[in-house]
Amino acid sequence: MSAFRDPPIRPEYVVPQGALRSPAFVAAAPGAWSIERLGWLRKPAILLALAIVWELLARWFDNDLLLPGALQTARAFVDGVASGELIGYVTVSLAILVQGFLLGVAVSFLLTWLAVSNRFGRELIDTLTSMFNPLPAIALLPLALLWFGLGKGSLLMVLVHSVVWPLTLNASAGFRAVPETLRMAGRNYGLGGLRMVLQILIPAALPSILSGLKIGWAFAWRTLIAAELVFGSTSGQGGLGWYIFQNRNELFTDKVFAGLATVILIGLAIERFAFQTLERVTVRRWGMQR
Repeated sequence: MSAFRDPPIRPEYVVPQGALRSPAFVAAAPGAWSIERLGWLRKPAILLALAIVWELLARWFDNDLLLPGALQTARAFVDGVASGELIGYVTVSLAILVQGFLLGVAVSFLLTWLAVSNRFGRELIDTLTSMFNPLPAIALLPLALLWFGLGKGSLLMVLVHSVVWPLTLNASAGFRAVPETLRMAGRNYGLGGLRMVLQILIPAALPSILSGLKIGWAFAWRTLIAAELVFGSTSGQGGLGWYIFQNRNELFTDKVFAGLATVILIGLAIERFAFQTLERVTVRRWGMQR
């Protein structure tokens, strides 16, 4: 009976911070070894499986003009990179993209600042966003050609349009979701106007702003490729979309697929090395996002 009255006391212990991710703990956990060690292989495995399916479909169709295989496309991609032809077109496109994206971001933050400054500005931005956000940027291309001619100015116009409205919409929504306690804390420290936006609103609304940046980047990238399918970025010099268009006219379908693969690879690289890195060092590090 004494054993029931006085049960043994289990000794307490403290697990050091980070020990749960140590190699010894991971090795001891059932099924954890494969997850921790092989988790980085999941995305490459998915891409490899898609490439295999693509190659099998191409061999089944047996028509290089309609559907070149993954290996043939890879050879065309490697040849384009080795000769420098593909790199030249990519450089032109990325130069235009960076300029248009930065201009769009600058205009968007000016509009967002106006929206959070007063009630009239908020209603004005809500109206403009409702009007222009559903309007495809490529639909403005005829007007851009009329105003700026065949060249860089037209591309910048459609790029700015594709970035401004989704980013403004997300940033405005993020600012409105900032708790009132944070605003009150900022006012207690004497913050107001631009200082309130830079020191309180932007850090608190950063997850929404990053989402808007990613959406704006995606819109700008696909808008640029679509616009370049119609004309080059500057007179006598085209971008990646122009490369795809020219090879389609010359029936080099493998090069067309190589250009499309380049568009996808650049999108994956920007997402992985730019936006995910920015999220990791900001909102995830701050505990605002998992």
